Amino acid sequence: MLEEEAREYHAAGRPGKITVAITKPCATQHDLALAYTPGVAVPVRDIQQDPLEAFRYTARGNLVAVVTNGTAVLGLGNVGPLASKPVMEGKALLFKRFADVDVFDIEIDATDPNDVVRIVKALEPTFGGINLEDISAPQCFEIEERLSAAMDIPVFHDDQHGTAIISGAALLNALELAGKDIGEVRMAVNGAGAAAIACCEFFISLGMRRDNIVLADTRGVVYRGRAEGMNPYKARLATDREVRTLGEAIDGADVFLGLSVAGTVTKDMVSSMAEAPIVFALANPDPEISYPDAREARGDVLMATGRSDYPNQVNNVLGFPFIFRGALDVRARAIDEGMKVAAARALADLTKEDVPDTVLRAYGVDRLEFGPEYLIPKPLDPRVPLRVAPAVAAAAMASGVARNPLALDTYTEQLANRLTRGREVMSVVTRKAQTAPKRVVFSEGEERKIILAAARIQQENIGAPILLGREAVIRSVMNELRVTVPVEIVDPAMSERVDAYAAALHDRRHRKGITLREAYALLGQPNYFGAMMVQAGDADAFVAGLTYHYPDVIRPALEVIGSAPDVSRVAGLYVMITEDGRAVVLTDPTVNFDPTVEELADIAIMAADRASGFGLKPRVALLSFSNFGSTRHPRSVKMAEATMLVKSRRPGLMVDGEMMADVALSPALRDDDYSFSDLVGEANVLVFPSLEAANVAYKLLQYLGGAVAIGPILVGMAKPVHVLSRGADVTDITNIAAIAVIDAQDAAKPAAT
Repeated sequence: MLEEEAREYHAAGRPGKITVAITKPCATQHDLALAYTPGVAVPVRDIQQDPLEAFRYTARGNLVAVVTNGTAVLGLGNVGPLASKPVMEGKALLFKRFADVDVFDIEIDATDPNDVVRIVKALEPTFGGINLEDISAPQCFEIEERLSAAMDIPVFHDDQHGTAIISGAALLNALELAGKDIGEVRMAVNGAGAAAIACCEFFISLGMRRDNIVLADTRGVVYRGRAEGMNPYKARLATDREVRTLGEAIDGADVFLGLSVAGTVTKDMVSSMAEAPIVFALANPDPEISYPDAREARGDVLMATGRSDYPNQVNNVLGFPFIFRGALDVRARAIDEGMKVAAARALADLTKEDVPDTVLRAYGVDRLEFGPEYLIPKPLDPRVPLRVAPAVAAAAMASGVARNPLALDTYTEQLANRLTRGREVMSVVTRKAQTAPKRVVFSEGEERKIILAAARIQQENIGAPILLGREAVIRSVMNELRVTVPVEIVDPAMSERVDAYAAALHDRRHRKGITLREAYALLGQPNYFGAMMVQAGDADAFVAGLTYHYPDVIRPALEVIGSAPDVSRVAGLYVMITEDGRAVVLTDPTVNFDPTVEELADIAIMAADRASGFGLKPRVALLSFSNFGSTRHPRSVKMAEATMLVKSRRPGLMVDGEMMADVALSPALRDDDYSFSDLVGEANVLVFPSLEAANVAYKLLQYLGGAVAIGPILVGMAKPVHVLSRGADVTDITNIAAIAVIDAQDAAKPAAT
């Protein structure tokens, strides 16, 4: 079944896993004249005068060659260059998916190191970096050394250094947990191929003593004076100790590193190791000793493997995409030892931070925290590129191999915008929120996600969170989560403000059938109490909905706070971030089932204002199944009338309708048949005629189109209120809180005269 699935995956549709995309317009003869002759002559002459201009005018600065001769494909051996192509395409996919690095996979029919070096060196003008892959040892060492010396771009053999960097990060954290000094520990190593030797050399860079390492291969321990099966790279790690077998080497060792084959380590061997032994059994697909067996042998073992079904997977995808990303962005001449060490330390440090809910969900766990079962970050952690690439870039600048120095704060922000979809919009919101943080009250203060979000909101100076709930319960959960950030806690049952709130609520609702006794009872519900805090001025914004249905939050908010005086109806919207990074605002998928002309006009204007707050220049389209009267129907007429009403109220706003969605999003379609339209460019605020249409659209974009949804965002309330999606993750909660803070900032501004 798996074999057939794999064949289908690689063969279905367009064969393979990568393609070449066009990045410039090529629709007209003029476009083609610019792309090729005669226009292309201009950058050619510039590059001839200054070779560094190639980074400006061509894709070289973001292009890596993944090069192999297929002599050592992981788990498959010497399959040859052609059979290795699916693996290299897979590597290209990982580069693009995780770090937006473009790749040409190059499989070369050459096994002699001289031929490989000659071919790859000749490719230098094409690429910004070279990733060597699946080349057998010891030839791979010679090839990399010679190419690194001869080429003025980074050359990186991932089978060596990728494994070394990731396992190095895990080693640093394991030693910290074990309370051991890297300069004092003894390590036994089984396997003397490219990865094992590179790991040893890298651990020495981290501080391990060379004479504390014992290396073993298929002939036994590599010792000084041994003649059989030796090469210069093994010889550098030959020991003077009187040990000849792996079992002797492991006895009393603090660390075992395996990059060999399954079953070479026994329980007795692990039992013989020093206190708090560190076992990195990295053979694939099966480790030298299984995780359960190692744990059974020693309960104090700290273990990593290459498998995703055991804790602490040493996965090269944590390293190579982001190491190249940082190296390319500073136009590094090489990837030096300092850059590798910086990457390892960045990964080690990241492991000690709180883990986002998105990562927990991806791995089906409730929590991850620094400890024996979490020594390194998970491969799908979206924070990894934002730590590793800047660390590598900084190290390159420090060592002098960078040709394009960067301001690291700005670079990290740009990287987040590029690699984390939705971050560009939210970075605008976050920065604005941080300029004047406001008090945000959360009615579900006892929930773990709310507590984690509150800690992040406080740490990042987005706002001052207030958690509603029983203080003892909240403190207990905070201790469990190791949240030490000071957060205000309010227990509604113990609040001294309850009498004043009850009187105010009764005064507001007594002609709606609410008695004073009923007002007290309603305040026992956190959503009423939280809304009342905002109404009374004891908080600036209210957020709820993680465990409630939408009406259970919106109803109390409307009864206590109500809508803004100039708004006919409150509404909801989502910001959708598409696969290619575009941001589009959709209304109204959450509140109004069948809005009137007046309500649609209000919704359109509120959505445009919100888009401006996100740093977007609003281009509003009121959608229908009709284009500018092409089909007369009450529903299309409603959208046309709403468009006219918006135009009359906001003459300076770019808005048009009614129109179909494709016409709204395609300037070319409008230019062909509707050149009179006031809309210029792609619409980025889409106003739907009904809740059902908007809801269906955003769900389709999210689940079929792969768009990221930010929201729901409530607009039109008299004071800031936002309703979370049920089950929202910590990042979603933090984003909504930042939006609520901006609402509160706007509410605090003096009214325009």
